[in-house]
Parts: sequence; structure tokens; C-alpha cells
Amino acid sequence: MSTTSANANRPPPKAKAAVSSKPIAENRRARFDYHLTEFFEAGIVLEGWEVKAIRAGQVQLTDGYVMIKGGELFLIGCRINPLRTASTHISPLADRTKKLMLKKDEIRRLIGKTEQKGFTIVPLNLHFKGSNIKADIALAKGKDLHDKRDTEKKRDWEREKGQLMRHAAKGRA
Repeated sequence: MSTTSANANRPPPKAKAAVSSKPIAENRRARFDYHLTEFFEAGIVLEGWEVKAIRAGQVQLTDGYVMIKGGELFLIGCRINPLRTASTHISPLADRTKKLMLKKDEIRRLIGKTEQKGFTIVPLNLHFKGSNIKADIALAKGKDLHDKRDTEKKRDWEREKGQLMRHAAKGRA
């Protein structure tokens, strides 16, 4: 079987980028400190060195929050540590404010809700969607101290229940 000259000169097909659904960085304190009501997925405006650092896992979202300024959303407190191999012609700022991209009607809805008493916007995680990096954000209301204690009790009970079930299963075997 012979190949045609057009196929012989063609380079091999490129491998597609792996799509990862697991989060790159998570803000676990958000679920503990807030009642989350509405969830949104927003794009992030990033520089090239930031994308490389995020792919290398050099991102921390724990102290991040979302602020509304001039009808636009900005992610503040998301720390992206620059790689040592970053270009010498740039001066990377680890705590740079990043713009979030949402549809206008979603932004208007968030602005209206945050003007109500007690609502805020918190980032939940960063993840890949195709080759893009997206942020899951949520409209949230702060928990009272007794709510946090209830959350801790439920979490401890679930952990203890799992241990009891494992021990019971080992005892039967």
C-alpha cells in the first residue's frame, strides 16, 4: 500500500491538551465560613507567566475575595507565585488584582444581591475548562458562630461514623 505525496509531507497530528475537571486550587474556608446561595463560573484575565505558574500548581486561593469596582468584578488576594524560570524582562507581582469575566446580566444580578445586607462574593476554586482557566465564584452570606459550630459537629460526626463503619466491616470479615 503506497501513501500519497500529500500525506507523506503532512506532520503527525498533535496531541490534544488534557482536560482536567479537578480543581487547581480550592478555597475550603469558604464553605465553612459562608452559606453559599448561587454559583457562577467566571473567566479570568491572566498574564502569560501566571498561566505557567498555575499549571505548575503555584497558586493559593485561601485569602481570595471578589470585589465590584465600576460595574466589573475583580479577584483580590489570589496569590500566584512566579516561577523561577519566568522571563527577565517582566516583574511579576504575586498578589496582582485579576479581572473576572461574566455576562452583563450576571454581573448586574451580583451587584444587586451584594447591595443587600450581608451578601458577598467569594471564590470557591480555580479549574481548567478546556485550555482556559476558570474560577467558580459564589454569592454568599456569612455564618454566625453557632452555625460554624454546627458545621464542625456534622463534619466530626461524619468522620466518626465512617470510622465506626470501617471497624464494623473489619469485625465481620
